[in-house]
Amino acid sequence: MISFLVSALKIIIMLGFLVFIHEGGHFLVAKFFKVKVNEFAIGFGPTIYTKEKGETKYALRLIPLGGFVSLEGEEEHSEEQGSFSQVSIPKKIAIVSAGAIVNILFGLLVYFILSSTLCGNIYYGLLDTKEFSLSIIDNLKSLFTGGISADQMVGIVGISDIVVSTSGIYEYLYIVALISLSLGVTNILPFPPLDGGKILIYIIEGIRRKPLKEETELKIQSLGFSLLIALSIYVTYNDILRIFK
Repeated sequence: MISFLVSALKIIIMLGFLVFIHEGGHFLVAKFFKVKVNEFAIGFGPTIYTKEKGETKYALRLIPLGGFVSLEGEEEHSEEQGSFSQVSIPKKIAIVSAGAIVNILFGLLVYFILSSTLCGNIYYGLLDTKEFSLSIIDNLKSLFTGGISADQMVGIVGISDIVVSTSGIYEYLYIVALISLSLGVTNILPFPPLDGGKILIYIIEGIRRKPLKEETELKIQSLGFSLLIALSIYVTYNDILRIFK
């Protein structure tokens, strides 16, 4: 029983923290550009805690598998002051990309700290982090060139299994850093409804000098979401097969 609780705690802390800094990136940049944030939520499903401060409702929800920042005018056009609809495209891209950037920077920082501690030398820590970053880029290239197949991808079940199997704080932090990097890189990919997909739409709108029709954007997002769900189910199925082999 104690072992199960420790394992569950490892997963909840990791997911909760990574989601918090990801959504926190969106939140802080939105606030910087004076965009109204209606809700900042960690988790999905029923609300177990909520508090309103200023114009924003802060919520903790039951299922710790994600989170969201709800911006005024992000889903539907709004003329209200402080609306996401009213800010420039560069500001929209900055807000949307902030979450992934925070995850990537956090992952690299933790990896650098762990690497420098391990070798006892900051210089070698920097070199090791550089090599690690290049390997991430190579893996990303392989994703688009077919070097990595869907069978090799790991979903939430596989990630949880890896986190549970860690022993010691060093190994746990290393895995958290790696997952943070993966989360950031994945979210920045130009695929709806990921953050990168939204950024791609804003770039297209900037080139066209006018927004896409709401119907067109909704269809793109719906198609992307359906494909993402299908991929998630497939990856989860493979995760389960690997665990019970």
